[in-house]
Amino acid sequence: MIVGVLKEIKSQENRVCMTPAGVEVMKQHGHSVLVEASAGAGSGFSDADYQAAGAKVVAAPSEIYAQSDMVMHVKEPQPSEYAMVRPGQIVFTYFHFAADEKLTREFMKTGAVSIAYETVTGPQGGLPLLTPMSEVAGRMAAQEAAKYNERVHGGRGILLGGVTGVAPATVLVLGGGIVGTNAAMMAAGLGAKVYILDMNLDRLRYLSEIMPKNCTPLMSSPAMIRELAAQADAIIGAVLVVGAKAPKLITREMFKDMKPGCVLVDVAIDQGGCFETSRATTHSDPIYEVDGIIHYCVANMPGAVPITSTMALTNATLPYALQIADKGWKTACKENAGLKNGLNMVGDKITFKGVAEAFGLPYTPADSCL
Repeated sequence: MIVGVLKEIKSQENRVCMTPAGVEVMKQHGHSVLVEASAGAGSGFSDADYQAAGAKVVAAPSEIYAQSDMVMHVKEPQPSEYAMVRPGQIVFTYFHFAADEKLTREFMKTGAVSIAYETVTGPQGGLPLLTPMSEVAGRMAAQEAAKYNERVHGGRGILLGGVTGVAPATVLVLGGGIVGTNAAMMAAGLGAKVYILDMNLDRLRYLSEIMPKNCTPLMSSPAMIRELAAQADAIIGAVLVVGAKAPKLITREMFKDMKPGCVLVDVAIDQGGCFETSRATTHSDPIYEVDGIIHYCVANMPGAVPITSTMALTNATLPYALQIADKGWKTACKENAGLKNGLNMVGDKITFKGVAEAFGLPYTPADSCL
């Protein structure tokens, strides 16, 4: 199979979907790899590194799309790429279709086979291709909460960990999954007073065992969110409904009871965001203010630490990319139920229920396309 590695063109996205080491493994399996020129530059990999691993470096994305059986990205293809996608071509990347109706409808027109990293499941459950980026984003969320609590950035002017004789900041984390756990651990490690909310009692028991004493896991409810939001200096939104839009847990109405300068970090923005007033921002323009509340809603947070993120992402995605390349997408999905869960669209048919439900579109079970 010919596999294409595209350069990311989303604003300030510095990751790349495959390292030179990944290219070498692809070559060992007998596949050809095309890499767009300077695709790895932001992650510290030169074109010469890819050539030494056996890839052919090409000048333009149109060449990648024209020649490749499967193209790989990190973020969703951008509007300038839609017309390049060929019917039947495999596109393997983070799509987050349920948060973007235009992307969904445009990709239905391409006739491509769209396999989304974020809905692939592992043998024991979980989301193995989302997990490494969730770890990065969760840890970054605590850093950003600390940064934007500084007065020079419009925040409250409070140090997350406090100092001797001065109380620390209060951080509320919504969601006890991978993002939330990593965010809470980082915030607690900085010395903040942390509350982490979830609706799964088993998960709360686990969090109670592993979290430090300055982190309190609690059962989530609208009343509990309202109570703790009023106390918080920072709120980290870390909720996930797999393949579907995130619920809106913090409303604008709640702002009147919150501390002026409170920082909202919405890690769920790729799935539409879990704050009513969230809208996607970029690393070049990361924050905005609504009613005195600071919002940080960067949609590609791990792109700011691309060396770490690219290596972690390739570690996770490469085994699945190899299965697709070795066997073809149909056989790979038949033999691996977790990979089949990543199948979001085949031609103009939506094969992931959460995406179809988000926009009231017809749903086609993936099995009927295999």
